[in-house]
Amino acid sequence: MLVSNGLVRPVSSQRLVTRLRFQFAVIGLAAMLLPLLMPLITSGRFTTSLAGTRISQLSSCLAAEVALLAFRRVTAYPGTSGFAYIIPAFSITFGLATAILLGLRLSYSGSMVLVGYVASTVVMFVLWYIGERSAPRRMYFVPAGNTSIVTDTPEVEWVSLLNTEMPGWGAAIVADLRWDHAPEWERLLADAAVSGRSVYHTKQLHESLTGRVEIEHLSENSFGSLLPNRAYHGVKRSLDLLACLVLLPLLAVPMMVVAVLIRLDSPGPALFRQERMGFRGHPFRVLKFRTMVDRPHVADETMRQSSITQAGDHRVTRLGRILRRTRIDELPQIINVLRGEMSWIGPRPEAMALSRWYETELPFYVYRHIVRPGITGWAQVNQGHVAELNDVHVKLHYDFYYIKHFSAWLDVLIGMRTVATILTGFGAR
Repeated sequence: MLVSNGLVRPVSSQRLVTRLRFQFAVIGLAAMLLPLLMPLITSGRFTTSLAGTRISQLSSCLAAEVALLAFRRVTAYPGTSGFAYIIPAFSITFGLATAILLGLRLSYSGSMVLVGYVASTVVMFVLWYIGERSAPRRMYFVPAGNTSIVTDTPEVEWVSLLNTEMPGWGAAIVADLRWDHAPEWERLLADAAVSGRSVYHTKQLHESLTGRVEIEHLSENSFGSLLPNRAYHGVKRSLDLLACLVLLPLLAVPMMVVAVLIRLDSPGPALFRQERMGFRGHPFRVLKFRTMVDRPHVADETMRQSSITQAGDHRVTRLGRILRRTRIDELPQIINVLRGEMSWIGPRPEAMALSRWYETELPFYVYRHIVRPGITGWAQVNQGHVAELNDVHVKLHYDFYYIKHFSAWLDVLIGMRTVATILTGFGAR
């Protein structure tokens, strides 16, 4: 952390490469012009009709522009690394464009579309890299009120303002706007906002940088209405059902093979059933592939402790460790999704004994049940598996962030990061 008397070198604004209009222009030109080189290089002339050339160019341009919008929308969320989402975003849009061209039986050049895909993807990598290097990493904060954001976000270079002199142009100023600041500090913040500088409230910026939301009082929460995005709620349920209908026929045989392997690996049933707290506080029985040695029913007083899987838990079988690491043990929950008890994405459901304990220890814990629990979620891809109460408190903040920003774009981001989680085994126990 640095201190400043206001007379420091100004923080430069983000360069041109980070602006949407500039990126639109560069990506569009790359997707339209570079594909023309492919037929010229291979045969010295255009191998498709003029109409086919134009269709190929237009398709590449539209696919690249949509990919750019999707990429910027997804990576607007905290904790995202743009590098990991460039290829998925452009692959999806160019794949859809190709499918539409095939479905409509339009004349187009596959090689031109391919060149457009490669060219726009490479250009996006270059723009992202330059933008990351030029993005400002320094923020100024008023040293009064709640300043915990300084210690919670060490990736930012924080500069403490020692007096009310205005920082240089382009500087972002952070202050606890709930604090009763002295008149001179309030004047500084007002002047900074009027002059076009960014002035952030510590609570909102903390949420953006960490991907967590804290609720202190229901009357003071930043949700507005306590209900999440109701319009998306119905759409999400329809998408859940559609995904189940598509995936269930594909996964049926592999799931039966896994069930047989579990029975051969250790005595006991292939499926593990457990009562968990669900949507709107209604209990349901979750289905998973069994990954632990079969155990008799435990008494109520030890139920809570037995529900927590510890690191290196001796109860996990050899096959169970593989199933947990790859998340294959979660696949039977597709039945829970079909029943409407779960969603593909949402807060993870907890065992009843744990849920009741958390409700007595953590304020507003019950609020996480306002959306359907999920097979994967925002907390899982950011924090992984937790067992200690303090970690559960942090996990709750991630769940609140998901509920507040309940949307298709956040679900897409979670889906992408889940793939990375499966590949790395992050949080597996």
